[in-house]
Amino acid sequence: MKQRIALVDDDRNLLASVSMLLEAEGFAVRCFTDGVSALEGLGADPVDLALLDVKMPRMDGMELLQRLRKRSDIPIVFLTSKDDEVDEVLGLRMGADDYIKKPFSQRLLLERIRTVLRRHRKGAADPGEGEAEAALVRGELTLDRSRHLCSWRGRPVDLTVTEFLIVEALAARPGHVKSRDQLMDAAYGEHIYVDDRTIDSHIKRLRKKFRLVDEDFGHIETLYGIGYRYRED
Repeated sequence: MKQRIALVDDDRNLLASVSMLLEAEGFAVRCFTDGVSALEGLGADPVDLALLDVKMPRMDGMELLQRLRKRSDIPIVFLTSKDDEVDEVLGLRMGADDYIKKPFSQRLLLERIRTVLRRHRKGAADPGEGEAEAALVRGELTLDRSRHLCSWRGRPVDLTVTEFLIVEALAARPGHVKSRDQLMDAAYGEHIYVDDRTIDSHIKRLRKKFRLVDEDFGHIETLYGIGYRYRED
């Protein structure tokens, strides 16, 4: 089955060129020209990944991201103009998984899409691989890498791709400190630079999500000036 991608941008020329590229690469593409129609369309028929322009009429990409995140953890990649550094950082803090600046090369766009999809579906396509990669269990925490599922005390915690990778990096070695740089590499890879505040914002969002299922959650600890660690039980 083809992987489905939603392309949301008010530039019809971009919609036409990018959709042709993605379809030629074997993806099924759905196009929307504003955030309102995209929100309605994706609610009725979800996709595997969404590419969102930041500046759009009726509902911009930031608001669309916020609304999508309330009901879905699908990978989201922002399309930003060359000078929208503030939007890039804000988007990542709000739960986007990646961003790419306009104008972009077709090769770069495809690389980013495939990287995010690969992170999100890691191990899911190969049952044998999924069985070999056992779930990571740390006390009350369970991370099912093959299905991208997280639970705390048996209750599901909905995480984005980036959030899942950060938790995984911390829980892999309880008690060991991970610097912000190490968490950046774990979550984004070496091809993207994000500032320290972005990692801090992800940690804040993670704590909030875990406290929705356990108000006493405190296993992600801050070591000021150093980084973060997952507390050993």
